[in-house]
Amino acid sequence: IDSLISRYILYNLRLNGMDGFRIQIYNSSDKNAREDSGKARAEFMTAFPDIIAYPPVFERPSYYKIRVGDYRTRIEGTKYLLMVRKVFPDAILVPDVINFPDLNKK
Repeated sequence: IDSLISRYILYNLRLNGMDGFRIQIYNSSDKNAREDSGKARAEFMTAFPDIIAYPPVFERPSYYKIRVGDYRTRIEGTKYLLMVRKVFPDAILVPDVINFPDLNKK
């Protein structure tokens, strides 16, 4: 068991995070996607100051995506997804590599 736990820890350290979920609030490949993604992120940060909003991610061929939050389980992410969908109705929960949780935070 100790060996398996050590392997799991080393695997997650190589990822610079752990497997989890984030809420994707924006996804577009339009001409103005870069500017629109910044506007969507700013609007999110105003509406939900307690949830981390990450900078836009560019994925080929030409998609800009805005993802927010760090959720360890689908259930935890779904709880916040329901709140976010009130402002961003197209938001979805997606698997992603998330930052390690702060275990000292209450």
